[in-house]
Amino acid sequence: MSGYPIPASESEVELSFKNSRFIGTAKVAATVNEAKNCIASVRARFLDASHHCYAFAVGYGATVTRGMSDDGEPSGTAGKPMLAVVQGCGLGDIVVVATRYFGGTKLGTGGLVKAYTETTQAAIAAVERVCKVEIIGVVVILAYDAYEICKRQIKAHGAMVEAEDFGVQVQLVLRLDAERYDELRTTLIEMTSGRVQVELLD
Repeated sequence: MSGYPIPASESEVELSFKNSRFIGTAKVAATVNEAKNCIASVRARFLDASHHCYAFAVGYGATVTRGMSDDGEPSGTAGKPMLAVVQGCGLGDIVVVATRYFGGTKLGTGGLVKAYTETTQAAIAAVERVCKVEIIGVVVILAYDAYEICKRQIKAHGAMVEAEDFGVQVQLVLRLDAERYDELRTTLIEMTSGRVQVELLD
């Protein structure tokens, strides 16, 4: 599967637990650097906060890079429960930062786990979702008499023609959803009785 759900927008929610304010920020992060930049921007926005705990999952499925931090909270009370929510939410390329303003009353270990878990859940619930699709480049080389029929199939498969070169043969450069490449290639070969070259761009 080349497509997977990711956050379409940034969300920010605020919860209160025994006078402590918890601000949850969820955002898309396609790389570890993007996740770190998001964490840094939240820190900069709430400079006077007590803690900025976070969890992120970059990628999806079998290829995911994860990160988390308790940021000074007792070990295992923030980053770990946050990451558990992030891993179970069904989204890829996501970072969540939970910012805490201490309200004077200690929450205890269980209270902290509950607060950071619920803040993460609320931030993710507030995020709109979109499917991230891998787009690839494709070159199609064909004879002039196959041009019209191939163009119709290219359009039907949702491919976008980026360039056309009319030389001895016609050369088309396409952008296409990776999941539809095999289907398009097979269709074009069948339609032209094999008189077409379809190759991936490097």
